Amino acid sequence: MNDAAILIRTEIDKRGVISFAHFMALALYAPSAGYYENQGRVGRAGDFYTSTSTGPLFGELLGFQFAQWMLERQESQIVECGANDGQLAGDMLGYLEEFWPELFVKMEYWILEPSTRRRKWQGEKLADYLGRVHWKGEWSDVKEGEIRGVIFGNELMDAFPVHRLGWDKVAGVWFEWGVGFSGGEFVWARMEKPALKALRNGTFQVPSALREHLPDGFVTVSSPEAANWWHEAAKKLGSGQLLAVDYGLEAEEFFAPDRLEGTLRTYSQHQVLAEPLANPGGQDITASVNFSVLRTMGELAGLRTTPMVTQEKFLMSVFEKTLNKPDKFPEWTEKRRREFQTLVHPEHLGRPFKILMQLRI
Repeated sequence: MNDAAILIRTEIDKRGVISFAHFMALALYAPSAGYYENQGRVGRAGDFYTSTSTGPLFGELLGFQFAQWMLERQESQIVECGANDGQLAGDMLGYLEEFWPELFVKMEYWILEPSTRRRKWQGEKLADYLGRVHWKGEWSDVKEGEIRGVIFGNELMDAFPVHRLGWDKVAGVWFEWGVGFSGGEFVWARMEKPALKALRNGTFQVPSALREHLPDGFVTVSSPEAANWWHEAAKKLGSGQLLAVDYGLEAEEFFAPDRLEGTLRTYSQHQVLAEPLANPGGQDITASVNFSVLRTMGELAGLRTTPMVTQEKFLMSVFEKTLNKPDKFPEWTEKRRREFQTLVHPEHLGRPFKILMQLRI
């Protein structure tokens, strides 16, 4: 067993069964032991690709768009959440310093990062910009309405811990799948008392028209942690944009009858695997984002939602703007064009990823 698995086994020994959300939190984020506490997870030699893996172009395009938004309203903050090793921040800051110096000299780049280990990686990567970059541990470290500019996360929301729920068609009730330990391995175990508050108080509801068509044992997920995080982010935004770049579904899409096993999946050495209990700490665990819930949480905090678009459509729009301001963007070399094709092609990163954007003007 690796260190993350030992921590999880210890928790199960104490409690008998733990929620999958607890299992996922330890597997991904346990200090010094979780999956994201170790470098080298992204890129060709890692387990999965992100838009940053293609090269600096993704950061340059985001930087171009963010600069235009911020200068229009005389804002000066960019807040990146889930910055991993700091590569995207470095790409964006390098671009802004060269092409938008009038903004760069007065802007602040914040990174919201609870992990001391990841803050260290980011500090090393961004050593040339330490006077421009500031770190915050949690939203509680930020005042309400303090941020004027852009808050964004690239492939962040899909990594929040989720509760795994099952449908008991005979009893007509939802129950929660927990995690136990038996026969030398982690196993699914139905929880007698659900950890998910919405199941305990009866507020987890699925429209009857959908529920009637669900087969017995149908699985879905719920992430109150992601919803609460988004609501807190929205409250911190005084003016500007709150963006999520991620893959996900609208609420009703989670209950398509052919989505029998839900949206949980794992990544290891660029292979998509189906067993999230295997090798905790040694593989990525993720689930599709519920965009409907995030949208509602932002609107409850007073934000206005723009129509959601694919990454392809969003970046194509930015690309067209760069052509009208050639002095504000690097030359479109053959290398950049190849990177751009990877970012926007429907069979690569262009269609799976969507942009949820909400505003406070």
